[in-house]
Amino acid sequence: MADSASNALNSRVFRTMAIATGVSVAVSAVIGPWRVTTGLLVGGLLALFSHRWLKNSAAAAIELSIGGGPPKLRLMQFILRYVVIAAVVFSLNELDVLSLPAVLAGMSTFVVAIFVEALREFYFAIIQREEIS
Repeated sequence: MADSASNALNSRVFRTMAIATGVSVAVSAVIGPWRVTTGLLVGGLLALFSHRWLKNSAAAAIELSIGGGPPKLRLMQFILRYVVIAAVVFSLNELDVLSLPAVLAGMSTFVVAIFVEALREFYFAIIQREEIS
C-alpha cells in the first residue's frame, strides 16, 4: 500500500512539473524573448530529467543498502546527475541560446509541484476531512 501511494505521489509531482514547464514555456513564447523561452524549456526538461533520475537512483540506493554491494557506484551515479545538468547548462550558455535565470526558474518546477501537492493534501485533509494519502 505504501509503495502504491509513493508511486502515485511521484506520478502527480512529475505530471505537475511537466504541466508547469509547458505553461511557463507557452506563456513565455507569447510574451517573452526567445532566450527566456529556451531557458525555461531547458530548465524544465532538466528538472524532469533530474527528478526521474533521482527517483531511480534513490530506489537503487535503498535496495543497495538493504542487500549490500558497492555504494561508491551509486554515489558516482548521484554525482553524475549534477555533472550532466551542469554540462548541458554550461554548453548551452556558451552557445548563448538561453537565459541562465530562466533556466533556474525552469528547474524550479519541482517547487511548484510540491506547492500544488501541499494544496491538494490540504484540501483533502481539511475540506473533506479525509486522511492524508
